[in-house]
This record gives sequence, structure tokens and C-alpha cells, in this order.
Amino acid sequence: MSEKLIELAKRRGIFWPSYEIYGGVAGLYDIGPIGVRIKNKIIELWRRYFIYDNSEFVVEIETPMITPYKVLEASGHVENFTDPIVECTKCHKIYRADHLIEELAKINVEGLSPSELDRIIREKGLKCPACGGELGEVRLFNLLFTTNIGPYTGNQGFLRPETAQGMFTSFKRVFEAFRQKLPLGIAQVGRVARNEISPRQGLIRMREFTIMEVEFFFDPESNVNPPLEKFGNMKLNILRGEDKLKNEKPKEYSIEELLKEKIVLNPWMLYWMATAAKFVTALGMKSYYFEEKLPHERAHYSKQTFDQIVVIGDEKVEISGHAYRTDYDLSRHMKYSGQDMTVFKKYDKPKTIKRKIVVINKDSLNKEDKEFVKNFMSFISSKKPEEIEEFINANEKVNGKNISNYVKILEKEEKVNGEKIIPHVVEPSFGVERCLYLTLLNAYKEKEGRIVLSLPKYLAPYDVAVFPLLEKEELINKAKEVYNLVRERFDTIFDDSGSIGKRYARADEIGVPYSITIDPQTLVDNSVTIRDRDTWQQIRVNINDIVSVLERLFKGEEFNKVGKVINNENE
Repeated sequence: MSEKLIELAKRRGIFWPSYEIYGGVAGLYDIGPIGVRIKNKIIELWRRYFIYDNSEFVVEIETPMITPYKVLEASGHVENFTDPIVECTKCHKIYRADHLIEELAKINVEGLSPSELDRIIREKGLKCPACGGELGEVRLFNLLFTTNIGPYTGNQGFLRPETAQGMFTSFKRVFEAFRQKLPLGIAQVGRVARNEISPRQGLIRMREFTIMEVEFFFDPESNVNPPLEKFGNMKLNILRGEDKLKNEKPKEYSIEELLKEKIVLNPWMLYWMATAAKFVTALGMKSYYFEEKLPHERAHYSKQTFDQIVVIGDEKVEISGHAYRTDYDLSRHMKYSGQDMTVFKKYDKPKTIKRKIVVINKDSLNKEDKEFVKNFMSFISSKKPEEIEEFINANEKVNGKNISNYVKILEKEEKVNGEKIIPHVVEPSFGVERCLYLTLLNAYKEKEGRIVLSLPKYLAPYDVAVFPLLEKEELINKAKEVYNLVRERFDTIFDDSGSIGKRYARADEIGVPYSITIDPQTLVDNSVTIRDRDTWQQIRVNINDIVSVLERLFKGEEFNKVGKVINNENE
């Protein structure tokens, strides 16, 4: 089905390989006029579920695609954003090693080290698929696209591989400008680039694409719980890591079970997974599950990760990723930038705490020579009170003299109103083009030798198509009147080219839900036909009622109950 969809996409202006006239570039795709309309509606649908429906604690920002070296060094991407590659020693073709092994040996090797992959290649006797040559040693390849910022040599930067880091570096600005309160979600839709080794499957694995993600900041010790009750009795299909090792299938769990049994480590992580389930269902997909990644499969920043896997026919494809990033990112940026990324957590009531303080016996210390004083102060200045107390109890010495002669530890009570904390983060992340591709693949149907793109109505590129039945001036003029009437309320396309059958077929192939046809009877009684994309049924309605009838149809009323049913079209 994938090949048929790709052919349809090229023919109907949905998507096609970029720079085709020069042979194209793997992993780069143009999104055509029909594709852009559907893609934009998918983005707006995502915004509704992830931002608008959570506007009390989620805001959207936009950050640059060009990223300084230091930012991605702090995030760990310079060191860890790699994939394993292997080169044929004969034809010098390069493959992504784990994918090659999975394709040739039919075993899952995700997350294994280069040495482990190398061992499997030797044990299985795997050869180059292109020429049969020997494969070289597996090595790591960094997927970051490198660039130079400005004209100065050495001012290296990267095209961002994710939108997340811009949200982390902007966290304090957003926190202070928006509400100065946790939890706080920062959302972003933006372009990213990854220098993939072997892009494949059309829009599934690309070198440049669009990401929709939320970085959700929260206090892990807070008693503020996510509003999970909004999901009612929803159940999620989960493939736990331990079950995956046993080759078991996903199991259904209630939200209560997932929390109680700590299958999902954090309630906010579960909240966004449930939101993702609703969003993917709204894309039209009915079969999906969440697969827990094993420790060696997780990204360097993640304490727990679930991939949301969509099942369409025989294909299983990841549509979103959900990571519990803990305080990894803010802590790293705090360390590398030297800036304070903490927030002040105010207590409901002031707390009385006991704090140990260091008291120096200046009289005793002043009797010693300058060299001893220098060594002693250097020794204790970098130590915490608890550490110094341990040294005192152990009779530790500096230059042969007991520390206890010059310092003591006292315990002091004081009232505090709060403390500084580094927020934790959970992240739901979607690739837009991947959502587009899977939505199209799921909607692709064939009926009586014709292609129908059965998209959810709110994702269709146009709501309505308007056709004159024949290429007669009076019918064309009347059709344009109807077109102008309908387009004031609905996204409408006009087509008077070719036979009516071909026009219906073109509308079906791009997923237009309803087609209005103006025929000779229209000139007699001011009525038109409305045709349903999926059933090909037709009803007849008066032009004066056409907008209200369409509104009822888009609200979900049954097609054959909003107008007079007539015989199916003669195509």
C-alpha cells in the first residue's frame, strides 16, 4: 500500500522527492499544495489537544533552528547523538548497521553497541546487499548537521536535531513572563534536521522535517496532580519492557492500574500519553500501543521512554515518543552556562529547619603561621559542614594538627519560606510529516478500482467541491454562484474540467468529504445534489438550505436524513 500511496501523493500534489529534476536527495521531500493543507490541519489539531485544551498551564514559543555548539554540547548531543554505520570494503556503500542486521538477520538489535553489532555481523556472516562484499568495522556517526555561525572560523554551530533545547534555554524567561508557577508546559512546532544515514519509507525517516513537542516542567515532589479524570475510563495498550523481552504482546491497562503499579513512572507522563492517544485517534487511527524502551534503547537523557506505535495493516510505525527527562537538561545547561535554572518553591507554611554551620576559632588560628592558615582555609573552604564534622569526629589533621583545634560545627534553627528546586521534565514529541504520512496511509482505500482518501472530515484539504454537471455556460454560472455561497462558510474548491466522473474521482483522491453538483434540474427547481465521498450516495437539497445542510453533516448527522436520497451517480 505504501507504494500506491506514494504514487497518489506525487500525482495529486500531496508530496514528492525534493529537487527531482536533479535526481532528488534522499530524505528530503517537498510537501505540495494539497499536502500543506492537510499538514496544517494536523498541526492545528495537535495544538488543540496539547495547547488549547491545556491553556491553563501550556504556552507556545518559537526558537531558532541554528544552535550554538555549547548548547548541544551541554545537552549531550555532540557526544551521544549518533547512529552505528558500517561500510562495504568492496563497493564502499555505507549502511546503518542496526537496520542492516535487522533486515538481513531478522533480529532486533536496537541500542546495541558498535562492538556488539560488529560481533553479530561476523557471526551471521552478513555481506553487502549491493555487491556481496565484506563489511568493515561498525563505527558511530554523529547525526548533527554542522554549520558556521557568521564569518568567523571556529564559531561552530548546528542545525537543531530537536526543538527541545530552545525551550530548555528559554525556560526561565517563559517561567518569569508567564505565571512563575509550576507545572509549566512550553510547546513548539518547528523545523529540525538530522543527517540520517539511510533515509527510507518516504516521510517516515527524513533529513529535514517538522516536530511538534511539549517540554513539561513540574515539581516531582508536588501534590499537584494532573487532571487524569478528564480521560474517564480510557484504557491504554502498553508493551512493557519486561514483556517485550519475553516476546509478549501489548496488554490493556486502565489509567488507575498504570499509576498504581507504577508502569508509567510519573503521572504527568501518563497524562500526556493519554492525550497522545486521543490525538492519534482523532487522526483516524484505531490501532496503536505504547512500547516501553529498554534501558539500552533509551536516549541518554531519559529515565523512562515509551514510543507510541501505530498499526496499519502489516506495518508498525512509531508516531510519537514520550520521555521522562528528569532534571537532566536544566541541570546540564545550568552547569555549562553558569546561569541559575532553578525556581523558588514556596512552602504553604514556613518550616523550621536545623542547619549546621561552621564556626572558626579565630583566636587559635591567629596563633599559627601564615602558611598553615592558608592551607587550613583552603582545606575547609570547599567542604560542607557535614563533611567537616566527619573530619572532626575522625580526628583528621591539617599539617599534623587536629582540625578540632580550629573549627567546630554548631546546629542552628531557622525558619524558611521555601527552597530552590530544578524542575523535572516529561516530553511528548511528534513528527509532523510522519503524522501526515500515517494519516494518509490509514485513510487510503480502494473501491471498485478507484482510490478514496477517507480522511477525517476536519483534516480534509477542502470541505466541499462544487461541480457543474456539464460544460454549459448557464450551469457553470450557476455553479459559481453556489461556489461563492458555500465558500463563505466552508473551505471549497471549484472544478469544471473533464467528465463528472473524473471530477468525482479527483475529489475522492484528495479526500474531499462532499461534492455539490449543479445539473439541468437546478435551473428548474433551484436544487442541487450533494455526494458523500465514502458511500457515493447522493441527496438532493435546495440551494437556500445548502449551508445549513452541510453544517449538519459536518456535525455528524446521517447523510440520508438531511435531504432527499436519490440514485447513486452515473459515473
